[in-house]
Amino acid sequence: MCGIVGILGKAAVATQVVDALKRLEYRGYDSAGVATLENGRLTRCRAEGKLRNLELKLSEAPLTGAIGIGHTRWATHGRPNEVNAHPHATAKLAVVHNGIIENFRELKRELEAKGVVFETETDTEVVAQLVTDALQEGRTPLEAVGTTLPRLRGAFALAFLFEGEADQLIGARHGAPLAIGHGDGEMYLGSDALALAPFTDQVTYLEDGDWAVLTRAGVTIRDAGGHPVERPRQTIPTGSFIASKGNHRHFMAKEIYEQPEVVGRTIAHYVDFAAGRACPPDLPFSFRDLRRLSISACGTAYYAGLVAKYWFERLARLPVEIDVASEFRYREAPLDPGELTIVVSQSGETADTLASLRYAKSQGQHVLSIVNVTTSTIARESGALAPTLAGPEIGVASTKAFTCQLAVLLSLAIAAGRQRGVLDEAEERRLVDALVGVPGLMSEALRGEAEIELLAREIAKAKDVLYLGRGTSFPLALEGALKLKEISYIHAEGYAAGELKHGPIALIDDAMPVIVIAPSDAVFEKTVSNMQEVAARGGRILLVTDRRGAAEAAMDTFGTVVMPDCDPVVSPLVYAVAIQLLAYHTAVFMGKDVDQPRNLAKSVTVE
Repeated sequence: MCGIVGILGKAAVATQVVDALKRLEYRGYDSAGVATLENGRLTRCRAEGKLRNLELKLSEAPLTGAIGIGHTRWATHGRPNEVNAHPHATAKLAVVHNGIIENFRELKRELEAKGVVFETETDTEVVAQLVTDALQEGRTPLEAVGTTLPRLRGAFALAFLFEGEADQLIGARHGAPLAIGHGDGEMYLGSDALALAPFTDQVTYLEDGDWAVLTRAGVTIRDAGGHPVERPRQTIPTGSFIASKGNHRHFMAKEIYEQPEVVGRTIAHYVDFAAGRACPPDLPFSFRDLRRLSISACGTAYYAGLVAKYWFERLARLPVEIDVASEFRYREAPLDPGELTIVVSQSGETADTLASLRYAKSQGQHVLSIVNVTTSTIARESGALAPTLAGPEIGVASTKAFTCQLAVLLSLAIAAGRQRGVLDEAEERRLVDALVGVPGLMSEALRGEAEIELLAREIAKAKDVLYLGRGTSFPLALEGALKLKEISYIHAEGYAAGELKHGPIALIDDAMPVIVIAPSDAVFEKTVSNMQEVAARGGRILLVTDRRGAAEAAMDTFGTVVMPDCDPVVSPLVYAVAIQLLAYHTAVFMGKDVDQPRNLAKSVTVE
């Protein structure tokens, strides 16, 4: 969450800082600010709301310093206003912060007892005041930061700018990402390498607990114990930084349309087209030796894992336990050494998922991570890595990351089934052929956008929406409801269709759309029975099915989205396109901020 940028430049940097922050807008934010040194003196400019408000203020009163830090804030402590916006400052320093300082109240009481007066409602100001207190005791900036960091509890990334220090930035990370960019006589800090792309392709990722002192000549990195350490410098391909909407109105639309390409790229990484075989990455374990598999993830990634539960159990006869990471990390689940935990995260920095990974490792488990950012903390700390190849996903509501996660998980499930002797060679080839056909089916599904756009106008009139599905369509119903909630703010719930008469049927009336996801699979007839229960109570049904399903359902609906015929095993990947488009067009018709919905952040790096 939030965005940090720091620049040690050769000329005025405020405009560059703001431009870099724009590349982090996808993370979500509600205020923004910049601080620079003007002839060695700290100056700040902050604004509530979007970056355009900050730009307007800077145009009226430019900052000319050649060193600066900037921030986009998503409120956790204190209201989203200018007073609480970052950077926070004292007479001696300015600081920007991602994350949460969990013990800020006790630290604040300690400082208040010394006479410190706080100006904001935030936890971040405690950091500024603690370091200032250390400076007033005669410590150098380096010493002051070094004594403060061990006192902070929580997940955080920090960047400090000190009065009178025109050639020094200090950055620190504990549980929240922070990267260093290397330039020619210039240096950079960023909470995401994407922000640094216009300046450099040379990046060093700080490890957990690291803190770094940047000057224009280079960087010195210390670990949590204060000992100098070396971290690798990496060249990041510039193509991975492309963040343009192209011909689309929103990033979300662009990313929905990118799915045939990126899912195809991901599939190609995990299957041998010619041999018709699934080819998992090199793994330090064999699926054949496992007795149980655990999956942990958050949000949309959790629903991808829930689909995978069906696949692993059906195709590999491998029992699967799945839990949302925020519960898994605390419930102290008994995990047998030598078994496998799979964690799924788009960013690879999700705090709860990372904590689940660490718990599984502490129990002697193998950990396989499925992430879109291979340099992320989760990727680096995992025993094995299965990357998705979705490319940067800018829209907050996950689309292409979800389907790429499904592609990886299905490839692994097929490989597991073959290793465990559940699938023979012919069945493996059939499943791989079905998977290889997905990009083409996605392209076909996208051609139905105009019809879906019209149906979305009906959904936009609703206050509540119900999604139903069975089998792998049940997690897809959950994901469809989440997408609609995220970007249109319409209340929506997903249910297993068989649960309808155990409670949700009480909600059915002629004002509530019921979206039924029902490919022609083994449970199609059961789903049709549930649809009849809805119809008998005056419910308004939108059916998402294939040609055969549309013909066999034979009931009145206010709309039927006809999807391309496909093997039921891959239907979640194909049908995801329809539910994404439905949510997208509903939100667009309602005039919502599709790419940056309120209160949401792309990467949740704190609890």
